[in-house]
Amino acid sequence: MEKYLVSARKYRPSTFASVVGQKALTTTLKNAVATHRLAHSYLFCGSRGVGKTSCARIFAKTINCQHPTPDGEACNECESCLEFNRGTSMNIVELDAASNNGVEDIRNLVEQVQVAPTRGQYRVFIVDEVHMLTSAAFNAFLKTLEEPPSYVVFILATTEKQKIIPTILSRCQIYDFHRITIQDMIDHLTYVASQEGITAETAALNVIAKKADGAMRDALSIFDQVAASSGGNITYQSAIDCLNVLDYEYYNRLLACFLKGDVLTSWTIYKEIRDNGFDSLFFINGLGSYFRDLMVARDPSTLALIEAGNETRQAMAAMGAKCSPDFLYRAMCLCNDADLNYRNASNKQFLIELTLAKICQLLSPSPNKGSDGEGQLRPIAAADISPDKQKPVISENANKECKTPAAPSVASSPAAAPIRVSAPPTATPHPRAQQSSLKVPHLSIRGGVPGNAGEKPVSSAAGNRSNPFSEDALLTAWNAYISTHPQAHILINTMRSARPTMLDRTQFVITVQNSLQLDMMDANHADIIGYIRDSLANDQVDFEVRIDTSDSPRHTLTDTELLEKMKAETPALKTLIEEFKLHLA
Repeated sequence: MEKYLVSARKYRPSTFASVVGQKALTTTLKNAVATHRLAHSYLFCGSRGVGKTSCARIFAKTINCQHPTPDGEACNECESCLEFNRGTSMNIVELDAASNNGVEDIRNLVEQVQVAPTRGQYRVFIVDEVHMLTSAAFNAFLKTLEEPPSYVVFILATTEKQKIIPTILSRCQIYDFHRITIQDMIDHLTYVASQEGITAETAALNVIAKKADGAMRDALSIFDQVAASSGGNITYQSAIDCLNVLDYEYYNRLLACFLKGDVLTSWTIYKEIRDNGFDSLFFINGLGSYFRDLMVARDPSTLALIEAGNETRQAMAAMGAKCSPDFLYRAMCLCNDADLNYRNASNKQFLIELTLAKICQLLSPSPNKGSDGEGQLRPIAAADISPDKQKPVISENANKECKTPAAPSVASSPAAAPIRVSAPPTATPHPRAQQSSLKVPHLSIRGGVPGNAGEKPVSSAAGNRSNPFSEDALLTAWNAYISTHPQAHILINTMRSARPTMLDRTQFVITVQNSLQLDMMDANHADIIGYIRDSLANDQVDFEVRIDTSDSPRHTLTDTELLEKMKAETPALKTLIEEFKLHLA
């Protein structure tokens, strides 16, 4: 019975033509042999499994071949080639620098350099993983590497060129090996399968090639593993089962959920993925890569960027055509954010489920333009407003200070108060608001919140209201807004210390103490002025924010300080508080 030999050794290249995926490099080496323009030292660089050592051995055999072919290949028939193929040639010496990296090992190598070849023209020394040599060993090697005997050729191989000292690099011709492409691996695996009498689906070979990550040796090893598992009939299903690969079918099902906005089904699919033993971080990274492939598959000019076979590329192009670039870009951002936050998340399952829910919201009629997946319903144009068409809409909240739900939302509570309508001002907008990236829609509908100003119905004349008001009415609306946002501490303390002062019949000014307060008021300008316009039934009202430049310092009162001041100014209030034993919540 013939002894079994793994495919990585059995199908190891023996000629330049059989090297997979390095055509330009092997052509250069063949031309050097054919024209007898040989350097005394070479450096082969590249990731694992791309053919560095194989090319070094083929090169060593070819330059000693007694009857090379016209195109620079070894004949494989002369005595030198036969000795090499049997592994008995004395003209090739291999050194593993990973385990022989000291000065004494290099000195032994230098001693062998003095021995002339017994057959052929050259002695070839292949030093694998040369970056593992110590600094002293590198220095001991420098002189010999620079001026070896005329019959010596050095071939150094490394996976980490950046670790080799510059004095070594300057003495070598450097060849960079590329990662093997998916298609090249599929073609070679198809050839191996035909030689071994194994049936293999192209989709299954695509899975094996992607798992190999650019290394032909790894691809052959994985091929053997799957062939043994499937009994010589390699199918797509047997490949993903054996290699524990997350099937693209899962991602396709998730994409259907995202396009429909079906959050719960996406969570069910995610649970199925977890139950099959896949890590959540592996899943979310795979989902991000899937979105990236869909993005590049939308354009034929970038389809080649997908590392897959032609069939898979065409399938991805069909799926990518269903998605907009904006959706795919923001979905990739959400997957990337989930990856960055995964390690610090106390509840990792919730993080992934929240990400899936956000992706499902990306195609809502009027999403915001960030990557956070917080979609909203489409703003209603002023001309379309009628009592039978009005629908509650979540307003865009610019207050980034506190994410606690200070006010009930129309979308989150069935018992929410009546909604209010506000329209953009006809007066000149606030100067700092022009610099803000916040985009205020032409009509914003805010959930009504119980407060001192009471509840107001939706006005049918929104955008044209010009009801006159007094400064007392403005102050009442100002205080009402403060009372409806108890959790926004910095904002309400700023508003308490910066009381409005009328400039004319629609414009008023507030004075703050520092730039932090100025930025806070600017960030919440749209929300505050919308509330005040609704309270005063006047769409022309607006305010300006200024910083106090006077020398006299002012102190922003806390809730406790404000209460003490009110008690001092109003004895009746103090008596009431003491009698009923009231205190701040």
